[in-house]
Amino acid sequence: MTATLRKGLVLLVIVFAGYYIFNDPSGAASFSKQASSHIWDGLVQLFQSLIDFLNALFS
Repeated sequence: MTATLRKGLVLLVIVFAGYYIFNDPSGAASFSKQASSHIWDGLVQLFQSLIDFLNALFS
């Protein structure tokens, strides 16, 4: 991707996010809460799997 195209896409995402926040703030809050919850659950699962692997490796 060229630098100009990348900057344009970033600007488009920022404008869309701003539009979404101003038109539906409760929806945007709900979306961000769900997204952060999914990310946290994924990280917990990742580290639990890593711990299980290391325990099996060194047992």
